[in-house]
Amino acid sequence: MKLLDAVFVFQMHEEQELLWHQRVHSHGPDQFEIHYFVGGSGTFTNARSRYAIHPGSLFVTSPQTIHSIEAEGSELLTYYATLLSCPGQGELIGRLESENPFHIGTNWRFFFEEVRDKGLSSNEELKMSAVHQVLGLLYSLAGGKTMEENTGENHRLERAIRYMQRHLFDKVNLEMIAAHVQLDPSYFVRLFKSRMNITPMRYYANLRLEAARALVTSTNLSVKEIAAKLQFCSEFHFSKCFKESTGQSPSSYRRSHLQLLGN
Repeated sequence: MKLLDAVFVFQMHEEQELLWHQRVHSHGPDQFEIHYFVGGSGTFTNARSRYAIHPGSLFVTSPQTIHSIEAEGSELLTYYATLLSCPGQGELIGRLESENPFHIGTNWRFFFEEVRDKGLSSNEELKMSAVHQVLGLLYSLAGGKTMEENTGENHRLERAIRYMQRHLFDKVNLEMIAAHVQLDPSYFVRLFKSRMNITPMRYYANLRLEAARALVTSTNLSVKEIAAKLQFCSEFHFSKCFKESTGQSPSSYRRSHLQLLGN
């Protein structure tokens, strides 16, 4: 078992990026891929089936199956793609593929961020841990475990998260987010933390750092430019927060992940 690649695509819009991620392609024997979309809209084609992409949707693609992604609309696609080799899991993958898509909600983004960081590390135990995390999720889906409850409160949380995603490059505070979902700020904090095990503003901070990791590894923007784009008060503060989150400075993270991911 091996994690072969893990890619985070943040608001896909550059011409070369569009050509690469929208290409029609397949992977080798025993290699299956998971696409997890957290923002934007478009179409996912898997073999002869076409599906609408919605935030929180997950697709499983079996070995050697031709598939592609097509972005559409003004809200650009943000997603994780995880490629694994797991001989002996063909029956599981085929069964899940026939049930595409899975609507698991957008609060799994940090799960896939952790899988990505572990999978691309130099530590073999962490790499194997990432593989088992993904297989655990797939077996839960196969077992029929409900990943998302469609309650009114969860709908408000989804709206709040989408608001945060759309305003990553703006100055947003708790009162603005609570007002968007028409909740009292104190009640909103309690509701959010009870469902997500994290406060809204910490979640928002994590989203900005998630975007920062993508900008560091997929653009030529300087660290200073990224800090300004994400509304950090200074380059120093941005670098400090980035290192606390990833264990590396932005420059070191850019060098190591570009080497691992290639072009």
